[in-house]
Amino acid sequence: MCTTCGCGHPDQVRIGELPHRHSDDDAQEYTTPNFSHSTFHFNKPTEPDDTQKRLLKIEQDVLGKNNRLADHNRAFFEKQHIFALNLVSSPGSGKTTLLTTTLNALKNDCTCYVIEGDQQTENDADRIRATGVPAIQVNTGKGCHLDAQMIGEAMVKLRPKADSILFIENVGNLVCPSEFDLGEKAKVVILSVTEGEDKPLKYPHMFAASGLMILNKVDLLPYLNFDVAQCIANAKRVNPSIEVIQLSATTEQGLGDWLNWLENQRKQG
Repeated sequence: MCTTCGCGHPDQVRIGELPHRHSDDDAQEYTTPNFSHSTFHFNKPTEPDDTQKRLLKIEQDVLGKNNRLADHNRAFFEKQHIFALNLVSSPGSGKTTLLTTTLNALKNDCTCYVIEGDQQTENDADRIRATGVPAIQVNTGKGCHLDAQMIGEAMVKLRPKADSILFIENVGNLVCPSEFDLGEKAKVVILSVTEGEDKPLKYPHMFAASGLMILNKVDLLPYLNFDVAQCIANAKRVNPSIEVIQLSATTEQGLGDWLNWLENQRKQG
């Protein structure tokens, strides 16, 4: 259960399978760490603020366990030179379209893998697999985000090769995914020009946690009342060091800037 927002339950999480096992040559075996699950006991509050204190303690324990698992994931990625990115956005931003366009551009030059996060269905994973790239679907049930344990369990089945790129497409949500480290190299937040230029101010934690903001669907700008400069200023106000790329996943305008960013980040390790 995500005590930071009250969503989900571990029993509702489903880690999918690879429909067609890719070649196991040089595949890396991920070992799940032996971290025991925390058990919480709720007693009747004895003071008016006792419940709040207990919930704060639970949140700290949950995030603490997640961070230990994220560190385990990160160590695995670094050892195998796997470049892992956490793609985050609100629903409908164009994450999956951007991802399929990116994979089609990269798949002949480097090995890629995808972990797809959604509450239900394998629709997005099927779209990814149509590019020929292996993808594991994680259905979170009522959960509104992926966590480090889900990524670890998916990695056991995905078995990525060394020197590859792992794209993690998180559940569409600009709140809770900002708090959960998955072991990724960086968070990339995708914002569509159809959403409004004030999103970075409304959801500051996500933009503060992200190294890159992709402003997507710029081909629609002639038909919208969207202030690009104001949007970028809002993002910089929240996170002065955030980088910004403007592109259209549909027309591929600006796609080269995104591919260059990926390559430069991989070179930096």
